[in-house]
Amino acid sequence: MRELLLEYGAIGVAEVMNYPGVVAGDAELLAKIAAAGERRVDGHAPGLSGRPLDAYLAAGIESDHECTRLDEAEEKRRKGMWIFVRQGSASKNLADLIPTVLRHGTERIALCTDDREPDTILAEGHVNDCVRLAVACGARLEDALVLATANPAQYHNFQHLGWLAPGYQADVLCFDALDELRPVRVYQQGQLVAERGRIVPGAVPTVPAPDWMRESVHLAGDPDAAAFALTPPAGGLARVIGIEPDTLTTRHLVLDVRDPAAAVARIGVAERHLGTGRIGLGYVRGFGLARGAIASTVAHDAHNCMVVGEMGPAGPAEMSVAVARLAELGGGQLAVLDGKVIAEVPLPIAGLMSDQAAAEVAAAVDHLEHVAAAELGVTIGAPFMHLSFLGLSVIPELRITDHGLVDVDKFALTSVAPA
Repeated sequence: MRELLLEYGAIGVAEVMNYPGVVAGDAELLAKIAAAGERRVDGHAPGLSGRPLDAYLAAGIESDHECTRLDEAEEKRRKGMWIFVRQGSASKNLADLIPTVLRHGTERIALCTDDREPDTILAEGHVNDCVRLAVACGARLEDALVLATANPAQYHNFQHLGWLAPGYQADVLCFDALDELRPVRVYQQGQLVAERGRIVPGAVPTVPAPDWMRESVHLAGDPDAAAFALTPPAGGLARVIGIEPDTLTTRHLVLDVRDPAAAVARIGVAERHLGTGRIGLGYVRGFGLARGAIASTVAHDAHNCMVVGEMGPAGPAEMSVAVARLAELGGGQLAVLDGKVIAEVPLPIAGLMSDQAAAEVAAAVDHLEHVAAAELGVTIGAPFMHLSFLGLSVIPELRITDHGLVDVDKFALTSVAPA
């Protein structure tokens, strides 16, 4: 970390996710925070409050973008923490948090996105969409613009950015009107780089991804259907990951997974970097998936192969086909029905990125989500974004990794069968 900070110009330490470790005074974590020196240290502490929050802040954490409740955001602001109000594709927190700006002004708070699907960016915008939403929720336009420009520049110690004034870098968005906030021209360092939604030819150099970033899905072999078969516990009661619209926080449910009314699906995580063959299995509720399977190699932060399959007897086989296709593609997102891939978005660069134009990727994502809804019964919005976060074992309450279910509140692995 010191090498990255000192030799490669990193601007700080991002997202210190192991907040229980920080609170407990883990020596390695504290050393990583100390390595930042005068640079910023970003946090990641959903729901943390009281004395544990005090310890987290005393260790040197300065910001958080994981607030979902107004009282949480206001406690953190009162204690000097910077709050980044997030509006992503699956995590939509702006409407709940913007009242803290209306009550207490614009100090130590800014807007951010975090995980927006490309079709969302093209259709609705990026941080400019956050500004528009903030105004719709009652913020003054001037305040919303400060949250989008001057404040994040101040937080990240970019003293040459964030203001339209002599001596500042000439990064300028030009609008025909301020009601929709859709820029008609974009200038960077005084040079026109985009106009009416199109990049100026030559403004952004084309840099191909190196070969070592491709073919990054390394399984121990294509897992067969048996690898994804999970027998319900005796009596049928099992721990189930409960997902809900517009939030990344999950619920730790206990349901009879044999009951069709529980609307449960299978979920699996196949390790894809070292060829260990390790697969974690469990149950999930909230996708609405009734048939087939969906899968993705975008899965924060380990980015293993995440797959959700129908609860019926065909589920394990559908999941097996999905993971085998991910390996064949070198990564991506897809939907499977009756043993066939019916829609996919190839992501050959590290299993995370496409080498196609943004409009093409956005169209493919939109088509995949439409197929997942129409053919598989998926009901939740941004299903692949929700899926990508279910392997992130630091957001409460229940997650799953290639090692199995994780009780985030206890920061420990747990069994599918409830105690």
